[in-house]
Amino acid sequence: MGNKQPNKSNIKIAYIGGGSRGWAWALMKDLALAKNIFGQVALYDIDYEAAQHNEIIGNRIPEDHPQASLWEYKAEPTIEKALDGADFVVISILPGTFKEMESDVHAPEKYGIYQSVGDTTGPGGVIRALRTIPMFETIGKAIRDVCPNAWVINYTNPMTVCVRTLYRVFPGIKAFGCCHEVFSTQKLLCQVLEKIEGIQGLDRHDIETNVFGVNHFTWIDRATYGKKDILPLYREYIRRVRSGELEAHKDLGAQDLVFESNELVKMDLFMRTGVIAAAGDRHLAEFVPLNWYMKDPEQVASWGYGLTPVSWRWQNLQERMERSKRLLERQEAFDLTPSGEDGVEQIRAIMGIGDMISNVNLPNMGQIPNLPLGAVVETNALFTHDTVRPVMAGALPDSVYSLVAPVVAEQEMIVEAALSRDLELAFEAFMRDSHMPLAVKDARCLFNTMIENTKAYLPGYKL
Repeated sequence: MGNKQPNKSNIKIAYIGGGSRGWAWALMKDLALAKNIFGQVALYDIDYEAAQHNEIIGNRIPEDHPQASLWEYKAEPTIEKALDGADFVVISILPGTFKEMESDVHAPEKYGIYQSVGDTTGPGGVIRALRTIPMFETIGKAIRDVCPNAWVINYTNPMTVCVRTLYRVFPGIKAFGCCHEVFSTQKLLCQVLEKIEGIQGLDRHDIETNVFGVNHFTWIDRATYGKKDILPLYREYIRRVRSGELEAHKDLGAQDLVFESNELVKMDLFMRTGVIAAAGDRHLAEFVPLNWYMKDPEQVASWGYGLTPVSWRWQNLQERMERSKRLLERQEAFDLTPSGEDGVEQIRAIMGIGDMISNVNLPNMGQIPNLPLGAVVETNALFTHDTVRPVMAGALPDSVYSLVAPVVAEQEMIVEAALSRDLELAFEAFMRDSHMPLAVKDARCLFNTMIENTKAYLPGYKL
């Protein structure tokens, strides 16, 4: 069951997680705004009714926006029907529910372990991975059997282990993972140029960066605007922020105070390593020893970022469900503000409509020579007709390698543990995490509690 190569304007996109009231709406906006492409979007979700609601919302877009590109949305009851004939597959799912995520994030607090996100690393990231990898095992096999030539774009976290699982299950897959964390750092560098050099009106695309690392723990060792080297300017910017001459740039993330950050962790990591940390503070702080930036809520506040409670996610979900109802009942129009993501432009480039370079997660083919081959890493990649080619980023400098290499080893261990359903190996990864300060006995108690809280999503494990 092969596919046509994606060199035509009329394409089919299969969206796994198509009942989403966040990422799916972002994709709808960007597709409506995209030029030169049109086609069908098959929406698959375990919540079929949610996918049906998005079918209605998506198909109404041309009524409110006559200039929008034409896309037909259709909810499908099975993943196989959604994938059939797909040129592209987008994966954006919530592995489990917020009930499981509540355990991921908050159960460790009983032991004095705080997490600002809890979806990629730390105790929460490990447990989330154990329930996510079997889901991606199923998805990868379905893609292999139904649409093996499709391009696959993943947005689900933990990003690295999701993409690694797809390649373990189906080595011939054409998959990559997308994350917008580097974009915020590029925006920060625009602010550096404005504050230090007086250059105004810049866009993140004006900044050229060399990106390397792993998802949510990415780094930039070269950043330029034209021929201007930004790293010395960044160092001067940090000096002025620390001296009180400049107010720190605030990254508002999702424009909600719970995501607000003064970028102080990012700046401190630059002063420690000489390399720009290229993710948000909430993610960066989770990859380093607990006492650096997250010993307790007071220390978190002193570094100018916040812990994201799962109660906020529950509240935000309720607000999005209410918005979905308003959209369905025509009480609110669907706006077409660009999402700021690169996904649709990446699709256009793969279709042969212009080339682009963007940071993505791919297996290491030597783009970072001092990290293991095959492990999923994040670097820039060139997108061109039917090709996504990683840019050779170079070796991580020692100051960063010592932080990143143990993360890669842990992620590889987690994938192996989940694919083999080996909870003892998973516990070994749990213990090795930099955010794990506990003695073995207490760590075992915490691990067992968190496994019990998520056991409904651990098929095949010996519990």
